[in-house]
Amino acid sequence: MKDRLLLFVQRKVKLLVLFKTKHRRKIFMKIHEYQGKELLKNYGVPVPRGIVAGTPDEAEQAALELGTDIVVVKAQIHAGGRGKGGGVKLAKSPEEAKQIAEQMLGMMLVTHQTGDEGREVKTLLIEEGLPIDKEFYLAITLDRVTGRNVFMASKAGGMDIEKVAEETPELILKEAIDPSVGLRPFQARNLAFGLGIPSDLVNQASKFMLSLYDAYEKMDASLLEINPFLLTKDNRLIALDAKVNFDDNALYRHKDYAELRDLGEEEPLEIEASKYDLNYIKLDGNIGCMVNGAGLAMATMDIIKLAGGEPANFLDVGGGASQERVEQAFKILLADENVKAVLINIFGGIVRCDMVANGVVAAAKNLGVSIPIVARLEGTNVEEGKRVLRESDIGIISADGMNDAAEKVVAAAQAA
Repeated sequence: MKDRLLLFVQRKVKLLVLFKTKHRRKIFMKIHEYQGKELLKNYGVPVPRGIVAGTPDEAEQAALELGTDIVVVKAQIHAGGRGKGGGVKLAKSPEEAKQIAEQMLGMMLVTHQTGDEGREVKTLLIEEGLPIDKEFYLAITLDRVTGRNVFMASKAGGMDIEKVAEETPELILKEAIDPSVGLRPFQARNLAFGLGIPSDLVNQASKFMLSLYDAYEKMDASLLEINPFLLTKDNRLIALDAKVNFDDNALYRHKDYAELRDLGEEEPLEIEASKYDLNYIKLDGNIGCMVNGAGLAMATMDIIKLAGGEPANFLDVGGGASQERVEQAFKILLADENVKAVLINIFGGIVRCDMVANGVVAAAKNLGVSIPIVARLEGTNVEEGKRVLRESDIGIISADGMNDAAEKVVAAAQAA
């Protein structure tokens, strides 16, 4: 049976992290590969020489400046699997780099992490070609079971780590890190030997890993992934790729990181939700969900699935939501054109059911809502909340219990 850490690595999706963390609009901020590498250089982590390009002419000039026989043209989007999607290509001359850039810039790059719609390529990273000998995988993240950071390594570098975790989990090595002392040199050496790093390069590999962990800690990262971690034919160890996610809750300590955020890579509705401190993530279904509390959100989506429906989002208005926040949450739900019905599932503790009901009614009237709304309210001021909904004249369907709510909203969505 896979342990929960490997399950996290296998799934490695932002929802799992968000669901386990209350009172956060989201757990991390992503940045581009070239930005991550610039930051890692400050901590002594070796990375390839590279130049950012936004036009074909800039790509050609970058290849000239690098002066290597081969350069790598890499699309910069917030998604993995770029190589398989045609977002990483080799160029044997500056002219070829320009031609590749002409094809790549503006393309909708589709990978297993972007969905069918893909992501538009607006920026390229032109890097020196390196003599590849072996590729490995390194990553650092938080194991939420033990409450400790864990350093992972695998010989299966350059591959989808989710597939490795699912099919050959024994290939993923890991070292749990004591927060009072950090990654110890002996742990780094254990990983290096486990990867099969040549003995004369183990100290170099250990230094690389210690620098990587130093960067992870000081940057307040939530994930730092090097895939592949490269051993060159001339015995250098280099971060050929770099994925860095930041813990949002620590960004107040890194004011300069705000400029690294690329809003063009984020879901517009999630950006809008962040303005009101709402926990919102868009999904692929057609039933909008508005709840208070991450645990209730998880349970709500589970029960919708059990009833045969598909949730369209994760939206947690929080335990102390105001009427304005509820209104904005409802507007965001309805802005998703895929939503065919809405389930409001509120357990009133700090947040009052009547306040939620007033917010929903105000938003529904202002927006002229025409899709079915199912509401299940329990807790503080529940009777007043139900009265507000009942007398609103907007046709809200009342539900008793979660099973009843799920069945009614799934039926409403199917009939819509």
